[in-house]
Amino acid sequence: MAEFVSVAVDAMGGDYAPAEIVKGAVDAINEKENIKVVLLGQEDAVNAELSKYTYDKDRVEVVNCTDVIEMAEAPVNAIRKKKDSSIVKGMQMTKEGKTHGYVSAGSTGANLVGGTVLVGRIKGVERSPLAPLIPTATGVCLLIDCGANVDARPSHLVQFAKMGSIYMESVVGIKNPRVALVSNGEEEEKGNALTKETYPLLKECTDINFIGNVEARSIPEGACDVAVCEAFTGNAILKTYEGVGALLLKKIKGTLMKNLKTKIGALLIKSALKETMKEFDIDQYGGAPMLGLNGLVVKTHGNSKAKIIRNSIFQCATFAEQHVTDKIREEFSPTSAEE
Repeated sequence: MAEFVSVAVDAMGGDYAPAEIVKGAVDAINEKENIKVVLLGQEDAVNAELSKYTYDKDRVEVVNCTDVIEMAEAPVNAIRKKKDSSIVKGMQMTKEGKTHGYVSAGSTGANLVGGTVLVGRIKGVERSPLAPLIPTATGVCLLIDCGANVDARPSHLVQFAKMGSIYMESVVGIKNPRVALVSNGEEEEKGNALTKETYPLLKECTDINFIGNVEARSIPEGACDVAVCEAFTGNAILKTYEGVGALLLKKIKGTLMKNLKTKIGALLIKSALKETMKEFDIDQYGGAPMLGLNGLVVKTHGNSKAKIIRNSIFQCATFAEQHVTDKIREEFSPTSAEE
């Protein structure tokens, strides 16, 4: 059997914790035999959920945490004061190498602060971006950054491009991924001050496949494999993606249930439609990794259910097996920079 991959999971984070978080963790170890999970949270509540399932008890550890960081808390104060929280303990375990990665559906702010302060950035990395995979007509695209760095500099975007390229090649398996800079036009001269300064820097990078600017509307078509931007733009793209997707699904369901004729049609196309909609299910890709840290931190959305938790754990396993942290560390090592 392959070597075990251990993943720390914040059992108290998110709208459906701990029930859906625990279910996702159990689903993960029941599906893949080389995964161990450390569930961090209020021991009694976590064990009560675990008692509902059949699983290999040797591959699940529960670490009691008396503190819970709430969504509305000030992130810096929460991380500083709540040392016995699942977020703080989970990140410390990953930093110390006790686990290969950490997954949380909890406070985004606390996870971002914790990732930077507790896990720490790799030497040479200026900022750590959040980078979710989003579905496209041809597969997936890594949107980097989508929430960590609202005010970024050109050098940050260049590093995002390099980390994103490493991730797509190593984790997703796309050789020589196409990297594009999000702008308001494809022409080199288009964009704001940030994109205009960043474009020539990316153009000079010989270690990535930079293809130029990309407009937001072209991302769903599969125009690039890595879409680079600061977090304000990235978050707007991501939220629009989610909103339009939910609206289309609602409209399609409404149309199919409109009358007897459409209901009959719905039955005829049900299986084909289900397969098509599955391709646009963001949860199947896991959460958003926070790249450039000394260990993997994966943030999932607050209303995460078991499916995305399971897939985020798988994401951590692939990240570890492909040694992505080491590859990013090598990319930004002083020796590499000099070369």
